[in-house]
Amino acid sequence: MNHDEYVGAIRRDGAALADAARRAGLDARVPSCPLWSVSDLLGHIGRIHRWVAQITVDNATARGAHWSEAEPPPDDERIEWFAAGVPILADALANAGPDLGLWSWTPDETSGFWARRQANETAMHCFDAQLAADATAPIERVLAVDGIDELFDLIPYWPLADRVRGAGETLHFHCTDGDGEWLAQLSSEGLVVTREHAKGHVAARGTASDLLLFLYGRVEADTLDVFGDAALLARWRELVTW
Repeated sequence: MNHDEYVGAIRRDGAALADAARRAGLDARVPSCPLWSVSDLLGHIGRIHRWVAQITVDNATARGAHWSEAEPPPDDERIEWFAAGVPILADALANAGPDLGLWSWTPDETSGFWARRQANETAMHCFDAQLAADATAPIERVLAVDGIDELFDLIPYWPLADRVRGAGETLHFHCTDGDGEWLAQLSSEGLVVTREHAKGHVAARGTASDLLLFLYGRVEADTLDVFGDAALLARWRELVTW
């Protein structure tokens, strides 16, 4: 995906997230994030959107204040506050283009990193809001494939990345709705991922959306076709958590 496509995905999925929040209501629980209500979800993603927008507008090369230090507005303003923040973020990234140097928590210190990250984060939290509204839609396939690639790219930079290791166990993830295959190895040195067709100790097959949702803990393994050591998928879920 290119920069403009990421920005377009933020606009599309941000609007869909707001719509789902309106249908669900602020007090509805978010099944995929059991500690959250829809209000909590909006407060989380809305603050992140504005934080990234400010980093981009300021051409910031240092993190500055963290998004969690800001306070979201009261509940009676929260849905429209969130909805208004989506174009603020999208416009900031669109104006920046993909190559503006910005602080990030990975070696990719560009506005392109943030466009990709926020497109994928917004899509995931859109699904969360839709779950709360009891009316989900799959993540758009091209973005879902990109989201799987991005997840594997980001794991080494997580605070708990050191625990994602093993004794050479392999997991093969295979899209059933088009191209997309990944072999993830839990080596003693950490996670090693290659994009290839190969036999793993366990294989999980499903649509790109369902694979991404599984990898992010939004759906269970029974959503997928699983072959081989199913317990290894359960272990993956224990090791790879946000």
